[in-house]
Amino acid sequence: MMKSTFLAAACAVLISVMSVAADDLPDPRGKVVLTVTGDIARTNGDGVARFDLDMLRAIGETEFVTDTIWTSGTYTFTGVELADLLDYLGATGDSLSARAINDYAVTVPVTDAVEGGPIIAYEMDGKTMSRREKGPLWLVYPYAASSDYRTEVIYARSIWQLDRMTVGE
Repeated sequence: MMKSTFLAAACAVLISVMSVAADDLPDPRGKVVLTVTGDIARTNGDGVARFDLDMLRAIGETEFVTDTIWTSGTYTFTGVELADLLDYLGATGDSLSARAINDYAVTVPVTDAVEGGPIIAYEMDGKTMSRREKGPLWLVYPYAASSDYRTEVIYARSIWQLDRMTVGE
């Protein structure tokens, strides 16, 4: 009887530790550039996922070359795919409320988060972006890849100076 009680307690502790390990993100070591809240499974404190630049890079870097309606010429944008970030967080909502440093806000449907789709860019032509250059983060779509990405709706979702998102319904 005592042996089975001990075994059950040990299993409960192991399951608890495993779920904490799966849900927890490391704490950012550098300046926080993105905060995500809402319907997410992985956090690093009180239902919040805070990321520094190195943490975003570690999720998986991608890049594409595109022009934009706000810049002259084409640029190489580097960042994390929105789809990869949402998968990494275990996001379950249908939409994202994305906010900029100046509190400008847009709603982005989670259906936009597809492979080869928008990225949360942190570099333009290999350089981190300052606020003046629409940084530190910019939700950039691969506009040159498809006419589907060259619409007023998509342009309106292309929020720059992004610093926080809430995943919801």
